[in-house]
Amino acid sequence: MNRPLLFLDVDGPLNPYAAEPERCPDGYTTLRTPLDGEAREGHGSRPSRRRRPPQVWLNPEHGRFLLRLGFELCWATTWMDDANRWIAPVLGLPDLPFVDFGDVVLQERPDGVHWKTGPLVDYANGRPFAWVDDEQSELDQAYVTAHHRGSGLLHHVNPRVGLRADDFHTLAGFARSLDTPRATG
Repeated sequence: MNRPLLFLDVDGPLNPYAAEPERCPDGYTTLRTPLDGEAREGHGSRPSRRRRPPQVWLNPEHGRFLLRLGFELCWATTWMDDANRWIAPVLGLPDLPFVDFGDVVLQERPDGVHWKTGPLVDYANGRPFAWVDDEQSELDQAYVTAHHRGSGLLHHVNPRVGLRADDFHTLAGFARSLDTPRATG
């Protein structure tokens, strides 16, 4: 089955890092992760290029909602494969493929397009996708429109609140709008 891709960012959509710093949002659980790859050294992973927040807020219900959307889920985050180690278990997700951003991680582009946009379009390779993030702009949408052969939804999530019911409805509607078989769950 060739379902559309759903590229998932962690910090912002799944971890509402910009919420009140001393108050875990209702329905969320607090996860504490090592900074800068402290626990990963010696596990074959290269250290992170950015500091992780000392706490990550995750809503365990999000995994169930994501799995029902009819997409093939894929991490699109600086966490890369570490999302499978730290984030997926809390959300009840299986190990997911991830986009390896390599040397472009956090590298600003002179044209203002987000550094993730080109690698996501390349990874999708014409396949329909939705990208859930808190950092896209109109420049990214224009890039996707110009360089991607398939449908592409760039869905912005407010990092103060994370994914909400309306976001899941929007994503489900996009998946239904495509002429691709849907998974049941």
